[in-house]
Amino acid sequence: MKNIRNFCIIAHIDHGKSTLADRLLELTGTVDKRKMRSQYLDSMALERERGITIKLAPVRMEYGGYVLNLIDTPGHSDFSYEVSRALAAVEGGILLVDGQQGVQAQTMSNLALAREAGLTLVGAINKIDLFEDRAELDELKLELADLLGVQPSEILMVSGKTGEGVRELLDAMVQRVPHPSPKDAAANRALIFDSFYDEHRGIIASVRVVDGTVADGEGAVMLATGNTFKIKELGYFLPELAKRSALETGLIGYVATGVKDPGAVRIGDTVTAKGKEKTTPLPGYKEPKPRVFVSLYPEDADEYDALAQALQKLHLNDAALHIAEDRNELLGRGFRIGFLGKLHYEITAERLEREFGIALTHTYPSVVHRVRTGDEWREVETADAVPVKADVQEPIADVTIIIPPRYLGALSALKQQFRMAALHTETSGGHLQLRVRMPLTELIAGFENKLKSVTEGYGSFSYELAGFEEADVVRMDVEIAHERVPGLSRVIHRSKVEKEARRFAERLKEVLPRKQYAQAIQVIADGEVVAREDVPALKKNVTGKLYGGDVTRKLKLLEKQKKGKKRLKARGGAKLSTDVFRKLLGE
Repeated sequence: MKNIRNFCIIAHIDHGKSTLADRLLELTGTVDKRKMRSQYLDSMALERERGITIKLAPVRMEYGGYVLNLIDTPGHSDFSYEVSRALAAVEGGILLVDGQQGVQAQTMSNLALAREAGLTLVGAINKIDLFEDRAELDELKLELADLLGVQPSEILMVSGKTGEGVRELLDAMVQRVPHPSPKDAAANRALIFDSFYDEHRGIIASVRVVDGTVADGEGAVMLATGNTFKIKELGYFLPELAKRSALETGLIGYVATGVKDPGAVRIGDTVTAKGKEKTTPLPGYKEPKPRVFVSLYPEDADEYDALAQALQKLHLNDAALHIAEDRNELLGRGFRIGFLGKLHYEITAERLEREFGIALTHTYPSVVHRVRTGDEWREVETADAVPVKADVQEPIADVTIIIPPRYLGALSALKQQFRMAALHTETSGGHLQLRVRMPLTELIAGFENKLKSVTEGYGSFSYELAGFEEADVVRMDVEIAHERVPGLSRVIHRSKVEKEARRFAERLKEVLPRKQYAQAIQVIADGEVVAREDVPALKKNVTGKLYGGDVTRKLKLLEKQKKGKKRLKARGGAKLSTDVFRKLLGE
């Protein structure tokens, strides 16, 4: 165990974690140079296209007689649960900061998580190849040293692109990060920090062996679920799966369970040897609380079962998903899913379509509200469940925003648009750190894009939920031909109702296919029509084929057409195609 070091890389998004991991793999010879590619540990095509890490990725390296188990982690706040799981499996971490961007909001958030987990951190400034004069980084070096409570000389300077300083960083990890030690020498325990599905080997669990040894072929039990299995295979991440006969205390590796039921394995569960069911479980993880809810429906109703299976498999390696069955009058059977943020939802929907080939339709993203029933408040997850003219509480977020001082005026201009209330402002290392409070609804409604726009990409933020507050919000419904369209209802602030209602009615008029009868589009709030648009009927000249004769022939055809349109209108109602839903919700 004295020659084992377990650590992760934590940083704000786009600060170069994956590129630094590439240099670590090259320096240690873990990956053959002929096979090496950029962002090697980002295995999903989606990660490469977006240039972000979505999933934590473990890898075992060997360096100077030491075993180094690295876990690369995501940087976006929506994937902070991935980071927390990685932190529980290691003793140390590299806190990486982009030399140009400096300390950002997620840097601070991840630092707090690492401290809570009791990790030993090594600070490193990345992208030094972009600076001709390294003295420009002295101020950042002092700031990072102050954050970590170390001497500035202990902050390392590296370039993930060129490899400069990477060897010194590895040496620092060996010297400063403590080796693992057993928690209970008499126990036999391994923590499941991730999992994924394999068609032949069943569910494969990523584990950190905390106590004892896990051996190939032995019987095992998961303490939280009570499920038993025989280990079919185990080994290391190199980063491909490399089979071994056993995993000893302190090591990180994988265990092939042979279990095919995705619900049988839980992230955070403790694996122990069969017959040791009375072993005390490891602490595991806090259950993540969903912040954004979206209902997903298969475009083809016959793919409902395929969607259910796909979600179960995704849940195996994304424990932050909260999944419940749902049904919509228009879209049929689907699932109501809770996400940790809007990006988390977008990534999950794209993975379902790409990895499982399921075309989806989805409702507007919504957040949990509280509505008063008598003297009590109850939580509702959908806008449809919010009564008209009810007392409503909305979720509030405490947001930490970090910007260069010159953008303070531009940020202040967003105050009214996003209903921000200032809490605290301080200067840190040449940046302004602002703490504000704002409704979660506003935060997920384009705040990140707007912040990046007004700060020219230099602004960043992180947030945490701060409870509920009463709000002057209303439920906004959409009617077509006097029938409410399920899935298009939203809860918005009263001050925005008129503008948003008009915008939405105009947009719906653009995308709604014309029919042989006129369609009235009405947006309703608090039981009153706020905006209206009319889609004119398609005109068909039913008398064009006549070539003379009595006028009564023409009148009969027109009357027949009138009755037909009336029947069509009665049957048509508020049925929207999935294509229309996509155009409306995808804007």
